[in-house]
Amino acid sequence: MAGRVEGKVALITGGGSGIGQATALLFGREGAKVLVADYNAEGGERTVKTIKEAGGTAIFHAADVSNPQDVDGLMHKVVETYGRLDCAFNNAGIEGQMGNTPECSLENWNRVIAINLTGVFLCMKYEIPLMLKHGGGSIVNTASAAGLVGLAGGSAYVAAKHGVAGLTKTAALEFAQKGIRVNAVCPGFIRTPMVERVLDKGTFSEEQIFAAEPMHRMGKPEEIAEAVLWLCSDASSFVTGLPMPVDGGYVAQ
Repeated sequence: MAGRVEGKVALITGGGSGIGQATALLFGREGAKVLVADYNAEGGERTVKTIKEAGGTAIFHAADVSNPQDVDGLMHKVVETYGRLDCAFNNAGIEGQMGNTPECSLENWNRVIAINLTGVFLCMKYEIPLMLKHGGGSIVNTASAAGLVGLAGGSAYVAAKHGVAGLTKTAALEFAQKGIRVNAVCPGFIRTPMVERVLDKGTFSEEQIFAAEPMHRMGKPEEIAEAVLWLCSDASSFVTGLPMPVDGGYVAQ
């Protein structure tokens, strides 16, 4: 049976670890030609190596998604290598520093917004014209459960992720009749290096996370990857503008 994204060209930012890495590996297994982007070359190259060892097709390109020149360079690289862009997973992000709103430094605010929100905007700004040249495509942005509800102590992160959800809906409406679908995944607590860092800092404990999650566990990166793949596949052809919770029921409470 052919893969669910067989022959499609996919760009995945933040593909060097966590959700991005799991998604890149899944897309590779399902037949996509993958461009893995990350500011961390070591992680990104490791992802590409794993895809190739499994028989898939992938390349790595270093990029800081908050830098317009880097994002433009990603588009040039994908066209130079694969000729077009069918799927984009705008996933790169950081947690920033946690603390109540008055404790959030301007430096932390600017950095979190630049990567988590402006980075998504810049990626879509350059991806959409490229997709329009080749008949359309599917874009999935990484928001968060914290893009749908508040989270005390995460003002910059929550603001950025709410922004991603709104930006997703707006772009979806703008291009609904032009062959481009735009959706977002909104993960809950997923066992990734980002969440491990939060645990190490003592911001939350595993016990607190399990208590907050109706399924009483953390999610796995592979569970988010499956949602992204579905949103990029033809199986979701009538879905656009959706900020999809993949959160074990967290925001349903």
